[in-house]
Amino acid sequence: MDAYDEGSHARHGRTGPGGPGDPASPSAPPASVPAPVGQDGPRPSADTPPGSDAPPPSDVPSASDTPPAPGAPSVPDADPPPPTPPPEPRTGVAALSLPYRIAAAVALGTVAVVVCAHLGMTFLHVAPANTVSKKHAETIEDWIYPEFEQNWKLFAPNPLQQNISVQVRAEVLTPDGGVRTTGWYDLSAEDGRAIDGNLLPSHTQQNELRRAWDFFVATHDGEDRPVGMRGTLAESYLRRIMVMRLGRSDAAGPGGVVDQIQVRSRTTEVPPPEWSEEKVSTKPVYRTLPWWPVPQDEARGGIG
Repeated sequence: MDAYDEGSHARHGRTGPGGPGDPASPSAPPASVPAPVGQDGPRPSADTPPGSDAPPPSDVPSASDTPPAPGAPSVPDADPPPPTPPPEPRTGVAALSLPYRIAAAVALGTVAVVVCAHLGMTFLHVAPANTVSKKHAETIEDWIYPEFEQNWKLFAPNPLQQNISVQVRAEVLTPDGGVRTTGWYDLSAEDGRAIDGNLLPSHTQQNELRRAWDFFVATHDGEDRPVGMRGTLAESYLRRIMVMRLGRSDAAGPGGVVDQIQVRSRTTEVPPPEWSEEKVSTKPVYRTLPWWPVPQDEARGGIG
């Protein structure tokens, strides 16, 4: 049979399997039937003679390259993206409604303005004299004194070495029309007992009485006469504190009214350490102020 004749043997050529040069080869399977393919590559068919070379696996299409059959479920190429988490709930001012947010913004703005004004007044008060502080000196003093007075005693080269206690007594009008004088109330000692052992003492207990007395001394001369308008303010401030403290101690008694008060200070030197050769007197020194009439609106408890 001619090699160029049409037939199943003509596909292999002259030297291919089943050609005229291989008389022992049986007839090849029909071309329309593909060779069986396994998981590990094409399996040799029963017609393949032993020892013959099989086609390399790379030339055989894999299962992944084979298009899916019609009607088969499609396999996704990649995992679907994770779902988007819900937004976090709003907190703080952002969680409020619009009217409340506006109110909060106005309140914060007001506080910021007051704080900035206070810092500015304090700066002008402690700064060296300048054009602004001289022009607005009265406004600055009205803002600072007496509650926000500033001084530099903590950084003085020679700090205070004295213990000063402020004491007060009163003349009381009794319900039967008589007058009696109370004993001396050591207000500094009362503050000291309130502070002793207290981890968080109040600013009032620590500084109110001390600063009021320092303010009075700084604005009065040696004869206890006020110097300028600040002197009058310091005297009124100290008197109100004294009447308030007497009211807390119930110095007037049942039905009594405080008519006059008298203030004095008791000053003692701090003893030097044992290794020091410095000698100081430990005898107390008193400074007694004149009697001050108590206005009627303060007589029953001062300012608090």
